[in-house]
Amino acid sequence: MLAVSDPIQSRWRTSLSDLICPTVAGPEERMDPMYMSYSQANGVPQESKLATYMNRQNPVTPPSGHTQSLTKSLAGLCLDQGVKKVTPQAPEFVPGANGSPSFLAQYGGPTGSPGFVRRGSEESPLAVSPRLTPQPSPPLSNSSPTLDKTPITPVSTYQENVGGTTYFYPTGSSGEPGSTNASSVVPTVVIPSYHVYPGTPTHISAVKGKQSGLYVSDELRLEILHRNALVLAQPDPEHYPVMRQFKSQQLLSYKTCVSDLPVEIDNYHELSPLEPANTSPHKHQLLGYPMSTYKATHIKTGARYCLRRVHGFRLPNTKCMILVDMWKRLQHSNVVQLREVFTTKSFGDYSIIFVYDYHPGSETLLSKHFSQTEPMNGYTDPFSADPNAPRPYSHQKNTLLRQQATSMLPESVIWNYIIQITSALRVIHAAGLACRTLDPSKILLAGKSRIRLGCLAIADVLTFDATAPNPLHLIPHYQQDDLTALGKLVLALACRSLIAVQRENVQTSLDLVARSYSTDLRNLIMYLLTNQQQQHKTVTDLMPMIGARFYTQLDAVQIRADVLEDELSKEMENGRLCRLLVKLGTINERPELSLDPTWSETGDRYMLKLFRDYLLHQVSEDGRPWLDMAHVVQCLNKFDAGSPEKICLMSRDEQSILVVSYAELKHCLELSFEEVLSAATKTE
Repeated sequence: MLAVSDPIQSRWRTSLSDLICPTVAGPEERMDPMYMSYSQANGVPQESKLATYMNRQNPVTPPSGHTQSLTKSLAGLCLDQGVKKVTPQAPEFVPGANGSPSFLAQYGGPTGSPGFVRRGSEESPLAVSPRLTPQPSPPLSNSSPTLDKTPITPVSTYQENVGGTTYFYPTGSSGEPGSTNASSVVPTVVIPSYHVYPGTPTHISAVKGKQSGLYVSDELRLEILHRNALVLAQPDPEHYPVMRQFKSQQLLSYKTCVSDLPVEIDNYHELSPLEPANTSPHKHQLLGYPMSTYKATHIKTGARYCLRRVHGFRLPNTKCMILVDMWKRLQHSNVVQLREVFTTKSFGDYSIIFVYDYHPGSETLLSKHFSQTEPMNGYTDPFSADPNAPRPYSHQKNTLLRQQATSMLPESVIWNYIIQITSALRVIHAAGLACRTLDPSKILLAGKSRIRLGCLAIADVLTFDATAPNPLHLIPHYQQDDLTALGKLVLALACRSLIAVQRENVQTSLDLVARSYSTDLRNLIMYLLTNQQQQHKTVTDLMPMIGARFYTQLDAVQIRADVLEDELSKEMENGRLCRLLVKLGTINERPELSLDPTWSETGDRYMLKLFRDYLLHQVSEDGRPWLDMAHVVQCLNKFDAGSPEKICLMSRDEQSILVVSYAELKHCLELSFEEVLSAATKTE
């Protein structure tokens, strides 16, 4: 039975020219477009994959005239007695093999369904060409077009022999016939069975320059190690000596405290102060209340958190928890998220604890950009200890000029801070909340440029008015205060001075900004500091002033992500050598396995034992141990990859020598470890 569609009839004939007899190639024998309906009478078993494929099609019953025409055409088709039978192992006419055209990919029906070719050994007198590569043949008629020279993409096909006839049909990604799609194209590549770092990509090496290597960069390694060390830090016993306090007057039990640090607060323990021991809590205040900051470990989960304690505050009622719940639901990459709020008397007074995520290694903008120990760079301070020093300006203006003369922040850094802070404010204001702590001492800087807003929700709890009918009625006013605080923060960063935001120094500070930075930055500060009662300012109003700098920030973030991903890929498989050594250790010198005391000394295990000696127990000519880490790493890498390279293994008595490849050793390891694993997982 033969079914071919008319649009590709000529191509089909040309491709099968070695199969079709020239005596039946006249124009009058041209077959009409049609689909032959499939039935069980064709002799194809229902359990065959071909039957599954054909049943998925939507056959159209052809007219009787087409059937008669096809029958007449097939009457002259037969196979010679010496025809070479095509089996699943024979490569003749396999679609996509040896560059031959794919019948199914190119000769489909009008609806995209591929045509099928069925050849019976007793029906056709045609001879099959024994050549693997199809040869050109004369056209079937004068109107036959030539073959298209367009390259053909190989298609994954399935080959099946049913009743002496070979069928070819495509398979999709699911492996079932009839599911041909774009994913069915099989790439002609071989994926290695091992993992190794291929090297720094070109787009990353262009960014990193000569710093790229085969290991994580020293800068990133030191930064991560420093953060990990801070997470595991404990209080210094010299500054916090161990004391014992009785829990009750009945002397039933006692707790061990570190100075004024309790051993346990609610669900947290291992408290460690994040401030110097000689720092007074009154130095860090918020709304008149002294504050202290600690690192603590959750008892149940073991996670580290940052605890901010407000001294001497007694919560009158729990109505403020409405705002606390709103803050706990807020998540943003530039916000230190609030986790929990509770009161305690573990410090000997009434204190309220705010639990936040812990970001080790962070510092405040106050300590980063407003420290008092910056070098003068040759600029003479008129208000130094020298009484003869000139004083050309007032104290405030001279301080501003001194800050400008030392080192001003690059404008790109300031815009980076602005974009991150406004991004956090946009989410906070959209949630119906206000920051209220937009201060250099409450903004954290992690790494080189990562900004996070801290101490959120503290002001809302401390100033909560339980008698107010609507606890959120002042939120719009506080949101406007956030924008004003943002303007003061940007002005202070631009001038590198906190006194620049004082009322009497604002005009001088703006003049310094106008001389040193762009007009957009000055306009942004002016817009945020201008108080107009009828104008309601929002964070989105700042977007036109930020402009295309947002895309610069986005590009920097993506480049940073690419660099970190490359650094991660270097260490992704750094444990594979350790896994190999663990497997070798479970096999070598094992006393017994399945009641066989000689298991580790026979068969494949003996070669692994000799390889262990070759790897780790080599000695020099005078009998001294020969230690070479490069030799160990190189051999383990070849062992892991299954290299065909051969090595010479010698027994300890020097009577036996084995020449084996790393691939054979790897196969021995896999078999031996599989035996150990099967014995370990075997149930009674």
